[in-house]
Amino acid sequence: MAFIAIVVGIILLIKGGDWLLKSAVSLSLKIDIPKIVIGMTVVSFATSAPELIVSIRSALMGHPDLALGNVIGSNIANLGFVLAITILIAPISVTRSFYRTDWPMMANATVLFVLFIYFDQTLSSLEGIIMFGMLICFLIYLIFYKRMEEIQDEISDQKEIFSFIKIVWLFIIGGFSLWLGSEALIKGAVELAEGIGVSERIISISIISIGTSIPELSASLIAIINKEKAISLGNLIGSNIFNLLAVLGITSIIAPIKAFDLELINNDIWWMTVISFLLLPLVFLSKQRKLTWIQGLILISIYLTFLYPLIYL
Repeated sequence: MAFIAIVVGIILLIKGGDWLLKSAVSLSLKIDIPKIVIGMTVVSFATSAPELIVSIRSALMGHPDLALGNVIGSNIANLGFVLAITILIAPISVTRSFYRTDWPMMANATVLFVLFIYFDQTLSSLEGIIMFGMLICFLIYLIFYKRMEEIQDEISDQKEIFSFIKIVWLFIIGGFSLWLGSEALIKGAVELAEGIGVSERIISISIISIGTSIPELSASLIAIINKEKAISLGNLIGSNIFNLLAVLGITSIIAPIKAFDLELINNDIWWMTVISFLLLPLVFLSKQRKLTWIQGLILISIYLTFLYPLIYL
């Protein structure tokens, strides 16, 4: 039953996030909000909704390791799994924004998170406010200084602008699905961890994190099939930035997060840090400034090496 609850929870989170995203983007276009604002705010928050809801609910229900493991594991999976699979199938070009804003911001957010949690194993409300404030400053910078052609491409995927009734309906069922999915996922994860005798950290860093990264993977595969740039390196980096600064920032503001399983601090955050910082030298392996199957093999190898002790030890 625990595994069924986890599967149902992941499905509800994926569908709920998709419905919420469609309603939010359609409403923004309908009331004529500039696309760059939509891309940097509405789309980013909506695509991070599954991680945000799961983390907040986990912290409030007394399972902070699930909240931390979900975000750390999701950030590792976004680069080591989603990006790796994508570039194994088709190469991704690296734009100038990767060097100017995207990677430096992800690196700064990663370092800030590590500094905040490493010494006392806790993310306090004040630290959450600082992290979320950093995100707001970053968004303001993007909105006013980033060029229009560099906005996220997901906006172009939605050709239809829905009626207000459909927007409200999608928003309601999307929000309800996110809530119900988070309930099922968390309870299933806790029950599974207790049933097989492993920590909540292992369940969250593996099963839950991969589950909440499925939307990014499906978007990547759909983009490849349609020969479109619906997802890029910048999108995945943006997701990692939001996971750290928005998901953990907002969660710790609502309920301070303390890591009880020290492996999250002594092991997992360093894997996240290494794979995040490794991305920059990997880009320079290609003369054409593209991420290809070679870098894909390196990333997937790192991810499998990370997962192996979680599964077999």
